[in-house]
Amino acid sequence: MAKTGTLVRITGPVVVAKDLGHAKLYDVVRVGEEKLVGEIIKIVGNEFVIQVYEDTAGIRPGEPVISTGEPLSVELGPGILRSFYDGIQRPLEKIEEAAGAFITRGINVAPLDHKKKWEFKALKKKGESVEVGDILGEVQETDVITHRILANDSGKLTDIRSGKFTLDDPIGEIDTRKGKVPAYMYHRWVVRKPRPYREKFPPIVPLSTGMRLVDTFAPIAKGGTACIPGPFGSGKTVTQQSLAKWSDAEIVVYIGCGERGNEMTEVLNEFPKILDPKSGKPLMERTVLIANTSNMPVAAREASIYTGITLAEYYRDMGYGVSLMADSTSRWAEALREISGRLEEMPGEEGYPAYLARKLAEFYERAGRVKTLGSPDREGSVTVIGAVSPPGGDISEPVSQNTLRVTKVFLALDASLAHRRHFPAIHWLKSYSLYTDTLDPWYEENIGSDWPTLRNEAMALLQKEAELQEIVQLVGPDALPEKEQAILLIAKMIREDYLQQSAFHEIDAFASMKKQYLMLRNIMRFYERAIGAVDLGIQLKTISGVKVREKVGRMKEIPEERLNDVEAIYKEIDREFDSLRKE
Repeated sequence: MAKTGTLVRITGPVVVAKDLGHAKLYDVVRVGEEKLVGEIIKIVGNEFVIQVYEDTAGIRPGEPVISTGEPLSVELGPGILRSFYDGIQRPLEKIEEAAGAFITRGINVAPLDHKKKWEFKALKKKGESVEVGDILGEVQETDVITHRILANDSGKLTDIRSGKFTLDDPIGEIDTRKGKVPAYMYHRWVVRKPRPYREKFPPIVPLSTGMRLVDTFAPIAKGGTACIPGPFGSGKTVTQQSLAKWSDAEIVVYIGCGERGNEMTEVLNEFPKILDPKSGKPLMERTVLIANTSNMPVAAREASIYTGITLAEYYRDMGYGVSLMADSTSRWAEALREISGRLEEMPGEEGYPAYLARKLAEFYERAGRVKTLGSPDREGSVTVIGAVSPPGGDISEPVSQNTLRVTKVFLALDASLAHRRHFPAIHWLKSYSLYTDTLDPWYEENIGSDWPTLRNEAMALLQKEAELQEIVQLVGPDALPEKEQAILLIAKMIREDYLQQSAFHEIDAFASMKKQYLMLRNIMRFYERAIGAVDLGIQLKTISGVKVREKVGRMKEIPEERLNDVEAIYKEIDREFDSLRKE
């Protein structure tokens, strides 16, 4: 039951009210005459400290504060996909229709369209018993995604029917222990509470990203966690967009958390135009965007990643693979720091709150590949890829370090690579994945039995190149023995012909794991034969001039449907080196 209190103190987005009765921690309240949305974050006696998700300029002590009696929640049902939300799931397009281009304070728009009629197809029959998580029926949400309506109560179905319904129309009725309750196509869920599942699986299936550097040297597991720290201009956003477009996740949740307005506008304009390579339809057909720009209220930024992960978990529970892009968690941590300062809490390192590490861990822990509740048996996953924007690119700062503690994949963006126009600008020696050992059996079984060996040999060459570069800078490459010059040649081929990849090239933007395997196998075969030729006394100049080397360099431009051409290069390498030996 709503209880009205009084506003007594205002400190930016943090305000204090009293006389809110039995209001609880994290309950949502409406502040002032304009009914601004806020959340109780601290209770001291009869005083309730509230963080307001909107601009508090102009409100005065003495104005009313109304408690809603429930925590910050999101609406989960058909209509989420193709939507642009702000940090607390307010639909930006609907707000624009209602109030114009600028968000009016206190505006209250339903996250989902409650007037639209959806075609519901029942999969359960009247009289059947249902458990929480059972699929009651389906709705075709977009051209490419079928929305599965899940049961939120256990009991016996006393009624269920197919047909066209709005979200407020009951689609059936469940006889539970507490009596008969209507079943709807949507429900509400508290954003800070993880959605339950039956079992969490180990990370033994890779997320195919189409990005050769990631799939080969820093693989991400389905349901895994990854972080992309990097300085300004090193390509964090483009990397995340590329992962969103090409990874084999079925649903994409993209959170623009505290990014610059022009960057977020670019994302909002670009995503609807991007064609999904799998279906040929716009990528937005399976995407939801959460936009919270740096000039929006700071408190809503803190809530935005919880809103995003809750939407991701909802689609996971339907049995979909979801990839969540958080760009960037540094801005989220800055919001925590600002609110913590206004609460006069004891600051931790660099002014961040002492509980920063716990908050980050709680967020990333919600990732995972799981067996969902209910029947039929299904598997879903949430893979979280968070960008971090450390000031000056210094990853020794607290947000980067605490993120590295809880994530298993580190994709180290390097500004010097970006300046040299080497994209993706992810440094192969600084990046790592802790999933490599658990994923190797999958690669051996599904891609090639020698995949781990090829990868380790290629990495060893890149490490050897880094050591040799120090000598080269002192005395030049010609002072090195021929064998070490050959290592530099092959390492250059790995870097330029394999790792370098254009996100804007029609063919090169994506490489299947099979193509990656064949490409790497050819380069390593070239290395093997080149070293053998050097041992026979053949000059490196002659080796580097063989015709097949150009074909190796152009492998990335061969389309997926012509992988036989990539495979044929392996035999061509052998033929050319055999003729070299005869000469």
